[in-house]
Amino acid sequence: MQKDTYKHQGMRRQLVDEIFQMGIQNEEVLDAILAVPRHFFMDSAFLQHAYQNKAFAIGEGQTISQPYTVAYQTELLELDTLLENKSISILEIGTGSGYQTAILAYMLKHKKANITSIEFYKNLHQKAQTTLNILSNYSGKFDFQSIDLVLGDGSQGFSKNAPYDRILVTAATPDVSQSMKNWLEQLKTGGKLVVPVGNRKSQVMCRYTKKDEKTIELERFDAFRFVPLLGENGF
Repeated sequence: MQKDTYKHQGMRRQLVDEIFQMGIQNEEVLDAILAVPRHFFMDSAFLQHAYQNKAFAIGEGQTISQPYTVAYQTELLELDTLLENKSISILEIGTGSGYQTAILAYMLKHKKANITSIEFYKNLHQKAQTTLNILSNYSGKFDFQSIDLVLGDGSQGFSKNAPYDRILVTAATPDVSQSMKNWLEQLKTGGKLVVPVGNRKSQVMCRYTKKDEKTIELERFDAFRFVPLLGENGF
């Protein structure tokens, strides 16, 4: 059985210090990275590398993202601007290991929030579900009942639980695509979409804010490299 030891917690503290030095300033994001045991989401063969600031393979050609990247995307979501007394809906495209999902859930634990996370591969979907259940049972700090894990095509979004206050995409997305249209349509007015946009080799992190049904504000940030978006509207 996985355990979160003082050693693991100390390693997370060093990781938090590192990503803080890299420019992540949001205290709620840093607290979440400190709280969520990343080693629960990795194969036992990589446990000694769990708190290195690197991405690692999780199967099916997918990765658990670099902690800095997770923190960077999460910071751009501006979750702390969402009202506590308001019902909040989040969509994550690409569950992967479930680590990013857990970060989101931890940050929203004091808000009325529902997180929908969609994964293309069945085995990753099932493994993430198992890991989140294990973590929830292990520690009372984590309650993942508000998470809806979905097996499906994230390039189409998930209209059943729409509209969303925030959409986070953890895969490289073509700059002109039906998937982008789908996600923006499923976003609430005032909502934000954070997505790496580009080609298979490199992307720019983008944040789209839906001002109204006809006005979308686009902000461009740093360059990254993600695995490609899968599904009907992916690469």
